[in-house]
Amino acid sequence: MLRRMAKQKAGQGKQGKQDNQGKEAGGRITPRAEDYPQWYQDVVREAGLAEPAKVVKGCMVIRPHGYAIWEKIQRDLDGRFKATGHQNAYFPLLVPESFIKREAEHVEGFAPELAVVTHAGGEKLEEPYVIRPTSETIIGYYFSKWIDSYRDLPLLINQWANVMRWEKRTRLFLRTTEFLWQEGHTAHATHDDAELEVRRMLDVYGDHAEELLAMPVVRGVKTESEKFAGALQSLCIEAMMQDGKALQAGTSHDLGQNFGRAFNVMFQTEGGARDYVWQTSWGVSTRLIGGLIMTHSDDAGLVLPPRVAPIHVAIVPIFRKAHERDAVLEAAARIKAQLEAVDIAPEGSRYRDFLSVVIDDRELRPGAKYYEWERRGVPLRVELGPRDLAKGQVCVKMRLDTAAGAGKEFLPEAEFVATIRARLLTFQAELLARARARLQEQAVTIDTWDEFQRVFAGDKSTFAWCHWDGTRETEARIKELTKVTIRCVPLPGQGPDPEPGACVLTGSPSARRVLMAKAY
Repeated sequence: MLRRMAKQKAGQGKQGKQDNQGKEAGGRITPRAEDYPQWYQDVVREAGLAEPAKVVKGCMVIRPHGYAIWEKIQRDLDGRFKATGHQNAYFPLLVPESFIKREAEHVEGFAPELAVVTHAGGEKLEEPYVIRPTSETIIGYYFSKWIDSYRDLPLLINQWANVMRWEKRTRLFLRTTEFLWQEGHTAHATHDDAELEVRRMLDVYGDHAEELLAMPVVRGVKTESEKFAGALQSLCIEAMMQDGKALQAGTSHDLGQNFGRAFNVMFQTEGGARDYVWQTSWGVSTRLIGGLIMTHSDDAGLVLPPRVAPIHVAIVPIFRKAHERDAVLEAAARIKAQLEAVDIAPEGSRYRDFLSVVIDDRELRPGAKYYEWERRGVPLRVELGPRDLAKGQVCVKMRLDTAAGAGKEFLPEAEFVATIRARLLTFQAELLARARARLQEQAVTIDTWDEFQRVFAGDKSTFAWCHWDGTRETEARIKELTKVTIRCVPLPGQGPDPEPGACVLTGSPSARRVLMAKAY
């Protein structure tokens, strides 16, 4: 039996309306310019990535194609974590409610989102269990058992898990009641070491977003109002979607000694004294898939960077007569075998990334197959028919026209196989370049409130660099008036150089510009 620590307000109805609209669309993808939110839902549906779990409100079913993308994300991040000395572990899904309450700021921050188990085995529990919204508390409890001396530090742990946060308004991948993620938790002997860890893991996230997902990000510090509940400081990566809104794609938190004190995680220092550990936590989730969709996809459907694509190449055999079938399929199998020996992992990568290739020999018209693979975001399509066999060639079509290829190209088979690695990596690089160019071109610098209101009128958004007087009151007022939030205070090299100015709302002195935008 579940109860909520705060009443759920209306909001699920909006999701249901979107779901019905998608069903009524009958396979149509709404143009971005017509209705961006509906476009997103349509792309997710048509690509076969996920669907709402209507029997469990606010949750989603991740379909195989969507989960395969998550596996690619997971593999890349897991390799990066282990390369920096972290080990995987697993902790219980259920957390004693008393644990959550030990850190006052933490429970206050999460209280509206908690789901609590009150009954089990037909009986009321002596103490309720919270379904984990995050695991700082229960991991802190076990850290207190595992850590006794400075020799036990640093302790670097990562967990791949699911969490539950009772969301009022949900959208597939971007915000659901249950979602998948990883959460890192570390303990250190000094605050300096913990701060280094926080920044190191933020850079791991930023590099992953840009190198694997081709999604450029701004790295920065969250304001006091926006930081993680219970943390001293929160760092983040912020990505700009095609509609100009921001997506918080990952966070890394300096927890100080707050959770160490709450769970008595103490150690003997080299000098023989007893002190509380300094902790960090950091995480990304399946919302990265939402960011991936909104960074690259178009009105024809999903667009995937090759390094995160579950299927790299779809071969479509074309024949009209039965006697042509065997020859075409035999050639398709030969090309498939050659392509599957190609590794597109970058030089120095920690793992191999051999191409995934499918031969689509279903009894469907070729046009229907082209349509499906385009919507599923496959980076490259090969068309192969009797005429191509006679000429020793293949017909190649990239998902988007880029420097990697434009329109249909007819290439000798050997040349195609020999150059496909470079072609796909060029496609990957160009997607990142396009997204970076969009970010640079659309970002604006704003100095007056009138201009601010014009830029963010209605549902419009972009990345705006604005002066802010540093007060919670001004931050809250800007959000109340425009729904715009301060996404981050940029780290060095991530935004304009610090310069004094006047707050865009109050005119009070400001030390530097911060990043503002509407957000998902």
